[in-house]
Amino acid sequence: MALTDKDPYNLRESARVLALTVKAVRRQSRGKSSKRIENEIDRIRETAQAREDARAARRC
Repeated sequence: MALTDKDPYNLRESARVLALTVKAVRRQSRGKSSKRIENEIDRIRETAQAREDARAARRC
């Protein structure tokens, strides 16, 4: 279930992206790389967008 009609993320994905973003910012502030975390966020976004695109295609 998405937060809005235009939001491709479900509640679990939204919470996961938020938690990973906080973790990445914390690592960056300590001078460490956050590339792995950023890749995970990108993967979640791509999965959610692909699901939303497929859902939109079925509606048409």
